[in-house]
Amino acid sequence: MKIIYLLILLSLAYYLFRKLWNNKTWKTPKTPFPGDWRKILISKVNFYNSLSAEEKTRFEFKVHEFLLNCRITGINTTTDTTDEVLVAASAIIPVFEFPQWKYTNLFEVLIYPSSFNDKFETNGEDSRILGMVGSGYMEGKMILSQRALHHGFSNGSDKKNTAIHEFVHLIDKLDGNVDGIPEVLVNNQFALPWVDLISKKIDEIYENKSDINPYGGTNKAEFFAVISEYFFERPKLLKQSHPELYHLLEEIFNQNMSTRKLMKSKQSIGRNSPCPCNSGLKFKKCCGKPHYS
Repeated sequence: MKIIYLLILLSLAYYLFRKLWNNKTWKTPKTPFPGDWRKILISKVNFYNSLSAEEKTRFEFKVHEFLLNCRITGINTTTDTTDEVLVAASAIIPVFEFPQWKYTNLFEVLIYPSSFNDKFETNGEDSRILGMVGSGYMEGKMILSQRALHHGFSNGSDKKNTAIHEFVHLIDKLDGNVDGIPEVLVNNQFALPWVDLISKKIDEIYENKSDINPYGGTNKAEFFAVISEYFFERPKLLKQSHPELYHLLEEIFNQNMSTRKLMKSKQSIGRNSPCPCNSGLKFKKCCGKPHYS
């Protein structure tokens, strides 16, 4: 009987904690967006480089806001500013056109050095997991492989980005179910066509008639996350190969990704390098100069 009471108390405490967390006011950036962070975005994030000047300012604000409200913690590895900015960029890319978006169901991202298993071990033969959205006692947390995080931004053509994949799961989970149908984003008129199309495309994966990552055939939730990676990394190819899918994802994320010029990010930008925005100024005198979001 004591155990039952203890479980009830723990459940109540957890419920109150989550309610307080979800209702908390997010901190807002009060200082300039750091120039070093901008340099990381320019050198590594294709999505950021495809934005207009106004959009870049908005993206920077959301990245800054995210990092003020979500801890990034290294587990058996050392994390740095690059890790933090890449995690934040992954969070903002899918919800960029939802200005008021807050990840109220996340308060910490744990960075593991490499892949791990369901016991969170990194040295076993079954350590194949690259990312995970926590549940139960891990609720409110996400785990990402540091190696996979960086690979997602270093290879812009393989239709894979683990961090974006996991944030899409988190978006999907906001309605209480990770089922591939994000009710917070899917307008009622698109819900049924979306479910029908997912089933059709999963069948094509099983029949080896698709260029979509086979992992997307696991279930509807994984399909949504996998096809979102494709959408944000190779939108023009997706529109050409799967126009109906592209159209529905365009509606879900409120973004016409095929119009963006996802140019390869600059790999090395010094303070005296020409600014990538083509202003004609040096980086330190232009985008590298701190300004308020």
